[in-house]
Amino acid sequence: MPRNASRIFVSIGLAAATLTASLAAPAQAQVPYFRSLLAASESKYAAIVVDAKSGEVLYSNHGDSPRYPASLTKMMTLYLTFEAVSSGKLRLEDRVVFSPRAAAQAPTKLGVSPGESITVAEAIQGMAILSANDAAMAMAEKLGGSEGKFTSLMTLRAQELGMQSTRFVNPNGLPDSRQITTARDMAILSRALMRDYPQYYHYFSQAGFQFRGRWVKGHNHLLGRGIDGLKTGYTRTSGFNIAISGVRDNRRLVVVVMGGPSVASRDQNAEDLLVTGFDVLSRRARGEQVTVAQNLSEPLASGPVQRPPTEQGDGDQDNLQIVLAEATPPPRSTKLKVIESRPAPRVERAEPKRQAKDGGYAVQVGTFRSKADARRQIAFVQDRFGKHLGDATGETDRQAGRYRTVFTGLTKREASATCGAMHAKRLACEVMDD
Repeated sequence: MPRNASRIFVSIGLAAATLTASLAAPAQAQVPYFRSLLAASESKYAAIVVDAKSGEVLYSNHGDSPRYPASLTKMMTLYLTFEAVSSGKLRLEDRVVFSPRAAAQAPTKLGVSPGESITVAEAIQGMAILSANDAAMAMAEKLGGSEGKFTSLMTLRAQELGMQSTRFVNPNGLPDSRQITTARDMAILSRALMRDYPQYYHYFSQAGFQFRGRWVKGHNHLLGRGIDGLKTGYTRTSGFNIAISGVRDNRRLVVVVMGGPSVASRDQNAEDLLVTGFDVLSRRARGEQVTVAQNLSEPLASGPVQRPPTEQGDGDQDNLQIVLAEATPPPRSTKLKVIESRPAPRVERAEPKRQAKDGGYAVQVGTFRSKADARRQIAFVQDRFGKHLGDATGETDRQAGRYRTVFTGLTKREASATCGAMHAKRLACEVMDD
């Protein structure tokens, strides 16, 4: 059991206070620093291949460059949840109540109403499989008392695990330019989850789960192809991220790919890196001196960095849906095994078509230091761009000490039109789809 699990939640207040002194104050100074690093990067892309047992890095491409984690963030929220369950602070059957703040999180979400509750097990499945932002916020509030205290603990635990380049400011990975990590740090976290809480790793292997009579389908398309976890993520600024793992010949590898230009190319690249990593291990066992890089025949996928237009960062969640199943299939649980191929696919696999319903989109139009400024932004956007908004309503919510302004209830066409018009005026606007 990792690092004396029982010590972890003994003093959340102390942890938060410690980070408030060591992180919160300098945070304002660090934001421009991180932002300048990202702007200076040639690409969003980063990748790393790591031996899960030894920690040996078999391959790294921008592995230590700052990147946005998107929903890979939830791996740390899950780590702390597993920690609490393992130490006896929580039980899987305990209830997690959704506050208005948790219920108001942007999609993807379970859609639990304020005041309602779900079990800890359901919250874990919601985070690990659906990547539910509302479940992550509800769990953060349950464990930390508030989002701020919990994210301070997230950053503290990250540093204790050796994730020296990571800072968390929300528990779910919704866009915020201050939330920074690296591919190496996400590999460290992936290893920690498997090493410290193997009894809960099966949650990352499930392709879906039953929730309130519905079949909730996940979005890790690589499961069942020799890969047994872990997590995907996407915002417009981060690009398509994924952390995967699998086993061959009793050797487990972890692959992290960040900043992929599409789901298909990200998945192909991650799978290729995993396959290549195992090939290299097999050849080394036969006495060859070979590296993963030597086995790569093509340049890896990349794309231009998009500088965040606001301090919060821009982005939208990868499309995940709660699907009603006519015949509910049982959750699929794969056993720890893995396969691979080669990076930089020549032909991308067709992405599954998204089926977001009308009204399932939102646009984020900025973050502000005061609620009054956020409300003024709502009025401004309604006045200048109302013709594109349809029946959408403007809302504000507070996250990490700032007020986020979002219009919800748009169709995909309305959301695209709104952001297109705002971008033409050099104004911040990002689409968030379900």
